[in-house]
Amino acid sequence: MEKAHRGNIVGRRVLNSVMNAIVGKEQIVLRVFLAILARGHILIEDIPGVGKTTLAIAFSRALNLEYNRVQFTPDVLPSDVTGFSIVNKDTGSLEYTPGAVLCNLFLADELNRATSRTQSALLEAMEEGQVTVDGQSHEIPKPFIVIATQNPVGAAGTQLLPDSQMDRFMVRLSLGYPGASDELSLLQRKQGKVMLDMVSPTVTSEELEDMCKDVDKVHVDPTILEYIVTLIGKTRNNPDIILGASPRASIAMVSISKAAAYLQGRDYVVPSDISPLFADTLAHRLVLRPGAEHENMTAEKILGKVLKSVQAPRIG
Repeated sequence: MEKAHRGNIVGRRVLNSVMNAIVGKEQIVLRVFLAILARGHILIEDIPGVGKTTLAIAFSRALNLEYNRVQFTPDVLPSDVTGFSIVNKDTGSLEYTPGAVLCNLFLADELNRATSRTQSALLEAMEEGQVTVDGQSHEIPKPFIVIATQNPVGAAGTQLLPDSQMDRFMVRLSLGYPGASDELSLLQRKQGKVMLDMVSPTVTSEELEDMCKDVDKVHVDPTILEYIVTLIGKTRNNPDIILGASPRASIAMVSISKAAAYLQGRDYVVPSDISPLFADTLAHRLVLRPGAEHENMTAEKILGKVLKSVQAPRIG
C-alpha cells in the first residue's frame, strides 16, 4: 500500500506538470500516463493542430525522458527509424549508427503516411524493445514509449494502419477540439509565453521505471481476471463484430487497470478501474461487420453495451 500511495502522490505531480502545457484535456492526459505506467504504446487519431506533438513533448519533459520525433512521409526509410551500419575506414568493420527510435519516448507523427515497410520497422521496436540491423540486435533504452499519430481516414496520402499494427497500441485516444472556455484559456495563457517552458521534470527515468515495476506488482483478484475474460469474449461472438479482441487486448486491459489502481493509491484492482478504460483499450482492435457504420454503429457503442451486459464482481 505504501508504494501505491507514493504512486498517487508522484503521479499527481506528473499530471499537474503536463497540464501546464495542455488545456482542458485532463482525461486524455491521464490515459496517456496510465498507458506509460503500464508499459504500453499510445495511438492518437486526430486532426492536425490540436496539440498531439505538444502532449508528447510535455510528457518527455515531465518524465525527464530522451525524446525523438519523426514526421512520417512515403520517403521515410526503415533505416531512418532503426538505424544503419556503415564501414569504418580505419578498421574495415561495420559500425552501427542509431536510428531515431533509440530513445525513451518516440513520437511517430502521421504514421499512416509511411510505407508498409517503414511501419513494419517500428513493430519490432514496439513489441521487443530492440531493433535488428544487419543481423545484429540493439536494445532500446528503458523505459520506452511510442506515441504515434494517425490522420483521420480520407486525409490526402493516408491509409489506415493494418489491424496487426493497431493491436500493438495499448490505447487509442483523440484530443478533439477544445471547448470555447478551454480555447479562451489557451489563448490567454499563451500571451508572451511558451507553454512547454512551464513543464518541469518531476521524476527521473529511473524513478519512472521503478513506478512501472510497482504497477506490475498490483494485485488482480481471480474474479477480476474472469470478468475481463468474459468481457473480451463478448467481442468475439457479437453479430456486429467480425474480428474480436485478441489475447493481447486482455493483457493490455489487465495492465492498464493495474496502473489505474496504482495512481489512485491502491495495490489492488477493482471493476471501476476497468470500465472507464474499456473502450479506449479495445475499440481500435475490433473490425465491425460491413455496413455497421452506415447504421450509426461504432465500436465504442458496442463496447458500452458489452459492459452493461456483464455483471461486475464485488471485491472485498
